[in-house]
Amino acid sequence: MDAKPKRRTITENGDAGEDLVLTTLIGNGDDLGPVVRHAFEIVRPEALLHQLKTVVKKKEVEIEELCKTHYEEFILAVDELRGVLVDAEELKGELSTDNFKLQEVGSALLIKLEELLESYAIKKNVTEAIKMSQICLQVLDLCVECNNHISKGQFYPALKTIDLIEKNYLWSIPVKALRMVIEKRVPVIKLHIEKKVCSQFNEWLVHVRSSAKNIGQTAIGHAASVRQRDEEMLERQRKAEEQNVFGLGDFAYMLDVEEIDEDSVLKFDMTPLYRAYHIHTCLGIQEQFREYYYKNRVLQLSSDLQISSTQPFVESYQTFLAQIAGYFIVEDRVLRTAGGLLSADQVETMWEIAMTKMTSVLEEQFSHMDSATHLLLVKDYLTLLGSTLKQYGYEVRPLLEVLDRSRDKYHELLLQECRQQIVNILANDTYEQMLMKKDTDYENNVLSFNLQTTDIMPAFPFIASFSSMVPNACRIVRSFIKGSVDFLSHGVHSNFYELVKKYLDKLLIDVLNEAILNTISSGTIGVSQAMQIAANVSVLERACDFFLRHAAQLCGIPVRSVERPQASLTAKVVLETSRDEAYFSLLNLVNTKLDEFMTLTESINWTSEEIAQNGNESMSEVIFYLDTLLSTAQQILPEEALYKVGSGALDHISNSIVGAFLSDSVKRFNANAVMVINNDLKMLEAFADERFHSTKLSEKYKECSFRGCLIEARQLINLLLSSQPETFMNPVIREKNYNALDYKKVACICEKFKDSSDGIFGSLSSRHTKQSTRKKSMDMLKKRLKDFN
Repeated sequence: MDAKPKRRTITENGDAGEDLVLTTLIGNGDDLGPVVRHAFEIVRPEALLHQLKTVVKKKEVEIEELCKTHYEEFILAVDELRGVLVDAEELKGELSTDNFKLQEVGSALLIKLEELLESYAIKKNVTEAIKMSQICLQVLDLCVECNNHISKGQFYPALKTIDLIEKNYLWSIPVKALRMVIEKRVPVIKLHIEKKVCSQFNEWLVHVRSSAKNIGQTAIGHAASVRQRDEEMLERQRKAEEQNVFGLGDFAYMLDVEEIDEDSVLKFDMTPLYRAYHIHTCLGIQEQFREYYYKNRVLQLSSDLQISSTQPFVESYQTFLAQIAGYFIVEDRVLRTAGGLLSADQVETMWEIAMTKMTSVLEEQFSHMDSATHLLLVKDYLTLLGSTLKQYGYEVRPLLEVLDRSRDKYHELLLQECRQQIVNILANDTYEQMLMKKDTDYENNVLSFNLQTTDIMPAFPFIASFSSMVPNACRIVRSFIKGSVDFLSHGVHSNFYELVKKYLDKLLIDVLNEAILNTISSGTIGVSQAMQIAANVSVLERACDFFLRHAAQLCGIPVRSVERPQASLTAKVVLETSRDEAYFSLLNLVNTKLDEFMTLTESINWTSEEIAQNGNESMSEVIFYLDTLLSTAQQILPEEALYKVGSGALDHISNSIVGAFLSDSVKRFNANAVMVINNDLKMLEAFADERFHSTKLSEKYKECSFRGCLIEARQLINLLLSSQPETFMNPVIREKNYNALDYKKVACICEKFKDSSDGIFGSLSSRHTKQSTRKKSMDMLKKRLKDFN
């Protein structure tokens, strides 16, 4: 209580300022370190020391004053302190004992503590070791996983594992040796994977080339099936049009346009290619793989485009074309699904290479082919190839243009084959009318070519007007049309009907017609053969309309468009000319045969004094021959031809009779000879009238009868038997009764006419008078004819 005023006194008497601060700090028991540090920092330690000494002196003074003030109390305190000292000694002993005990206990604890600290250190090291081991273990597990993937060929997971090691573990591996080993092995593993993938890809390249043929054949076979289905549909449509049940507008046909199922065509594993490209992409060398793939595929293409020199092309073309088709189907799949492995420009370049080589090979091979069948087979397969690849977006027009350039050669080869076939059927034809015993024969040989003249089914057995040459030739022509359409279809020209028509005309004119004309002019045929040929030509001429309709149907052209007159074949007109040629040849043969029978100059006694009672036997043979001829002609020839044959034969007979009078071998003749010929002529006229009406030609040729063909001979005989022959010089009478006679011929014949009155009837006055009168009239005619000349 008393200490505080004294402290204020000391403070008041002491130095102010710093001493007071220092004293306060010491009094409060505060740390003097900052004050000391500050004194040294300002380089004034002596002042601080002086202050401290001052403070010490002040404290000493305070203590001394305090001791003086509390002396008694201090003594008491000392006494108490001594007592406390004793207690302290006792306490010290106890403390010493306790300290000893504590030291004993503490030493053991200290040992345990040291052991604990050592354990802590070991634990820390072990924890770090475990952590490092776990990292290494994870890395090693990834390495094992990577090895397992590689051993199983799972290269993409292996690369992903390596990538994980590189990004997340490689630089955090605590074991340097392990890190270095892994760091060195990563590039080796990547290179191994690259080589392994390249090896698999190379095997795939070999496999894809060996499989390309099967791929191409499958795709082309699919295209062939689609084409066949479409053609069958069109064929059903054509048959329906032919039947004309409801009319063209009532039919609705839909052609199935079936998309190619790519999986059904490309049954080929593309995984090695995709994997190889993906692996190279993961390795960052995809551009290198693109170049490698393109280079190798171009080399394979060049090899595929080489044709075998040891095998004929006609035996290897399917393999050659199927291989190329399969190649480009694979390339199309790669372009669309391989994620940029190929570019469209690269595929186009490969296709241009293929087109250039293929067109060159095909043109060369086509130039060496000598069979239309072989050329058609190659063309058909080539168009299927074009149809197949066109659906994959390839431009196939150059291939079709090669076919277009070879169409003339194909048709020349086809014409050669048809020419040989037609020559054979003409050579083997019996030139006898076809006998058909049942309806199937009629359908196959008549109805199939629209050769029927009526819609009524005939009774069987049926005898046709033509020989077997006609249906056989029609089959050849129909086959030619089919072959022509087959070659020209699916080509450059969508409307190729005019081309088919042109080649059909060429066949009919240059081959069929020429072969018929050669047969006609060969000189080896007789009358019956010539007649049958003429009948056959007439039927073939009628068949031209069928050929044209058939060609139009195969070409998909409406039949009504070819039924117009201006649309007919040129060959029809040519066959008409050949038909006339056949008629002319027939007439020549008939006339030659008639000349064999009509040996008038030899069989008639031109100066006979008696009139023959039995007639001329040669004329009976002529009439019998004509009857047989016209009967046969009536069966096989049309009315026009029948009329030409009959009228031509009778006209020739008439000319022969007139010619006999003009013959140099007949120096003179008399009325008896004229009477014999008159009897023969009457028989001919009767026969002509009968046949003209029995054949019903009289209904069509009313003004030009068969009898009219004998008019020259009849007028001559009438003139020679006339009682007033000089009336011939009367223009009115001559125009009325003798208009068919030539006055020069009459003059020549009259000069030979020497009628005699010294015959068996010469003594009869009436006959003598008539003969005398006629003789005078004849002499007058002769004189006037001479004057006229």
